[in-house]
Amino acid sequence: MGIRIEKVDLPGIGVRHDLVTEGGRRISVVSHRDGERDLGVFDRDDPDACRDSIQLNDDEAAALADVLGASVMLSRLTSLSDETAGLYTEQIALPTDSPYLNRTLGETKARTRTHASIVAIVRDGTIIPSPTPADHLRAGDVIVAVGTREGLDGVAKLLANGPD
Repeated sequence: MGIRIEKVDLPGIGVRHDLVTEGGRRISVVSHRDGERDLGVFDRDDPDACRDSIQLNDDEAAALADVLGASVMLSRLTSLSDETAGLYTEQIALPTDSPYLNRTLGETKARTRTHASIVAIVRDGTIIPSPTPADHLRAGDVIVAVGTREGLDGVAKLLANGPD
């Protein structure tokens, strides 16, 4: 079954986009003309009755989009590695004594040195998708990398010991 999204114009209010899940549940996002937005969850037995509505400010909406987008990205990366022989996805905990602690990702030169790519950082339960070279590595970070077995071993060694 394909994903079904319905758009409903709400005169005087804005627009509602409804996502109907594979299980038949309806979730909506109402985008008001003034920029506000609400997340709506509809009743299972009555798809026209909104069971609950949650108002989201800009930061909350962006955070929710980031979490959903990042989890989908990680899921797709994992399935990609399942389908592609020799390509792996791995989560590597940044060692507490890493020479790159509190330094930028760019300073590792991980892709150049290992031919593996760092595609996300998991920090305090939040995923930072597609980190830039300017992103700093912090204590407790978990690095998500994609590459060959040799490349991923190289990233782990690099983060633990620095360049040889």
